[in-house]
Amino acid sequence: MTDPKAIQPSELDQLPDRDPEETAEWQASLDAVTKAAGPHRAAYLMRRTLERAEGAGIALPKLLETDYVNSIPTADEPAVDGDEALEQRITAWNRWNAAAMVTRGSKHGVGGHIATFASAAWLYETGFNHFFKGKEGDGSGDQLYIQGHASPGIYARAFLDGRLSEEQLDNFRREAGGNGLPSYPHPRRLPWLWEFPTVSMGLGPISAIYQARFNRYLTSRGIKDLTNSHVWAFLGDGEMDEPESTTALTLASREGLDNLTFVINCNLQRLDGPVRANFKIVQELEAQFRGAGWNVVKSLWGTAWDELFQLDTNGALVRRLREVPDAQVQTYQTRDAAYIREDFFGKDPQLAEMAKLLSDDKILECFHYSRGGHESRKVYAAYRAALAHKGAPTVILAQTVKGHTLGTGFASKNANHQMKKLSVDEFKDMRDLLGLPIKDSDFVDGVVPYGHPGADSPEVRYLQERRAALGGPAPARRVHPVAPLPAPAEKAFASFDKGSGSQNVATTMAFVRLVKDLVRDKETGKRWVPIVPDEARTFGMESLFPSLGIYSPKGQTYEPVDRDQLMYYKEAKNGQILNEGITEAGSMADFIAASTSYATHGETMIPFYIFYSMFGWQRTADQMWQLGDQLGRGFLVGATAGRTTLTGEGLQHADGHSPAIAATNPASLTYDPAFAYEVAAIVKDGLRRMYGEAAPGEDPNVFYYLTVYNEPMPQPAKPSAAGVDEGIVKGLYRFNTAESAGLAPAANAPRIQLLGSGTAIHWALKAQKLLAEEWGVSADVWSATSWTELRRDAMEADAALLRGEERIPYVRQALQGAEGPVLAVSDYMRQVPDQIAQWVEQDWSSLGADGFGLSDTREAARRHFGVDAESIVVAALAQLAGRGEVKATAVKEARERYGL
Repeated sequence: MTDPKAIQPSELDQLPDRDPEETAEWQASLDAVTKAAGPHRAAYLMRRTLERAEGAGIALPKLLETDYVNSIPTADEPAVDGDEALEQRITAWNRWNAAAMVTRGSKHGVGGHIATFASAAWLYETGFNHFFKGKEGDGSGDQLYIQGHASPGIYARAFLDGRLSEEQLDNFRREAGGNGLPSYPHPRRLPWLWEFPTVSMGLGPISAIYQARFNRYLTSRGIKDLTNSHVWAFLGDGEMDEPESTTALTLASREGLDNLTFVINCNLQRLDGPVRANFKIVQELEAQFRGAGWNVVKSLWGTAWDELFQLDTNGALVRRLREVPDAQVQTYQTRDAAYIREDFFGKDPQLAEMAKLLSDDKILECFHYSRGGHESRKVYAAYRAALAHKGAPTVILAQTVKGHTLGTGFASKNANHQMKKLSVDEFKDMRDLLGLPIKDSDFVDGVVPYGHPGADSPEVRYLQERRAALGGPAPARRVHPVAPLPAPAEKAFASFDKGSGSQNVATTMAFVRLVKDLVRDKETGKRWVPIVPDEARTFGMESLFPSLGIYSPKGQTYEPVDRDQLMYYKEAKNGQILNEGITEAGSMADFIAASTSYATHGETMIPFYIFYSMFGWQRTADQMWQLGDQLGRGFLVGATAGRTTLTGEGLQHADGHSPAIAATNPASLTYDPAFAYEVAAIVKDGLRRMYGEAAPGEDPNVFYYLTVYNEPMPQPAKPSAAGVDEGIVKGLYRFNTAESAGLAPAANAPRIQLLGSGTAIHWALKAQKLLAEEWGVSADVWSATSWTELRRDAMEADAALLRGEERIPYVRQALQGAEGPVLAVSDYMRQVPDQIAQWVEQDWSSLGADGFGLSDTREAARRHFGVDAESIVVAALAQLAGRGEVKATAVKEARERYGL
């Protein structure tokens, strides 16, 4: 018996033991089994006891790992509801055409991937034939996140189904001609087929989780009943190393998202070699998902292994499978039976005896071909189990062989991700293996032919009948005809036109106030989806808590600590706010799901996601690119924006570059409004363009990025001059002149044009006054609401000129006739305003906050970066002195006067 003193203390020592004698008997029994039958038998009994306890509902920690075997025994597998022989032939045609498409494309040097779909073919085919609901039935159908590198197989199936032509297959990865196919799932490039971009690996998993969660949100709020929609995410085992792949696993289990299934293709390989060369990725993933609260289904071995497991009367085979590292499993895939006999079976005398009962063909069948992910019956059983499980999401770990059926030159080779083509002889071997009726004479001039059994063949009829029964083609993206949303009442926007009077208001607060009014709108108010990453109080949004409620599938099961306060923390099952906690990635995934609901569900939603501007584009720009690809619509709001407006927080909070990053995204309309009425005008126009009646030539599939600042400032009334609203939307308008500002400049005074964006316009207005009163210089002040939109308009004008069309950029039109040079200033790095420099006819200069931020007062920070009013005055005098319009000594005098 084990010495009790040798047992390490545990948390159980802190629990009272009401029957120490009974406890000692259980421990003694375990010791006796260990001594008599060995530790393996003791471990087996303990696992089975824990499983029995779990099945009986006894509250015990769950096992994080199970044996390296299938979760569903062969005897428990349901019969496949369909014609397995026909499905085998359909899959064979799809395998062939996927490989042919990539191989034929390789002559153009455009690349492509063959091995991934070869490993995952049955994972997709089983779903398409039996599980994936289409969009032509009731509801929204299922949402499919297709693994990007498997896209050739999806195209091949669409070709068999008649949705794609040979010409389109031959233009795989060649889109410039207008009839090509994008490399991966790109909705913007092929919007009738693809719904979700997935090939920026790691974004598919987190997006799928938040899509499943958003489906529940829409159901709970009564927008649309999505209880019959299921989200399927197809992922790679190597992809699971991306942080985004696993960052939201506990959210999915915490909220009981049993409308979600991950299917992880465990071919044990990533791009360069084994995923876990010295370990076992399946076991690691199982522990990770079980620990996060997911239901785990393992489909590892095919039916050829049944005989081996029946011969394993002492557990030696199961133990050996558990200990062999993944890289060695890959090696078995490429070696002969003799090697496998010696290295796998020869390590254990009991296994060596088992091997004597197995033929070489049997050993090769098991180790080269028979995997759970390669048999429709195994995959079907796993999918049925996933859909039957309630209360938690399911992950299916399906073991496959990367490059399966492509021949010995591909299967399990480390380099197969980069291998783009098969030779003619390899294709002929593949044809024979798959049993396809393709003749040698069909290979004309060494070009592999596409294969198709005919539009009226049993295969195609069966495929189409199965899809019709499941609700139509899949994958498919549908934008259902819906009436444009009615414009909210003008009152909500016009209230900002009069300004704030003597009250100082930050544009962050102005935006929140605007939204608060818009969500009250009887027609569109329920369509708003406020999203915030645990910073609502920072942005002054706590007033929305009691009125809109924070979405929670459990509602509010507690009494909030601030229940007696007016703005108490209110959670509700039908809550409208998505407060995601400290996760910009999760919040962006929320935004993507909401912003594309118009296509996914035929329900237009208006999301706005408000965040620390520093932590938005910088941290999640990849997801914002995904958003653009997915044709999302909505408002991103970078709050506490600018490098100097957020006092005291310092280097990693001070945003001086988000508009520069946003400018790289073609779908992002980026604005840096200075005043509350500008915020209102931009939101009003965004609602019109994205959700109302877009003007001819306008793309509604855009999203808006507004930077708003948290510095309370006086908000002026909107100027009454004509064209102000147009200028706000297009990016530039004159806010005032020296004369309209009442500065009474002297006759023939030097003049300069000051362009400011966001909070910088307040420094420009102060500089305007200093220039007039202390230096006799007249300055006009312009509000540059969008440097990026000005640049894009100018670039379009350049392109039009090359086509022989005469068009003047808007920035040049706006500044036409403006006297003197132009000095642009912003709270961002200089390259933000410098975007438009080449299209400005006047002399150009700029100021900006380049470099890292720092902790200090706003005034000190602005002096440090040389963007405060006094610095603007010195820069303006220097520009005028260079033109000979003021004395050169004025620049030195101003520097000394202002202590620069």
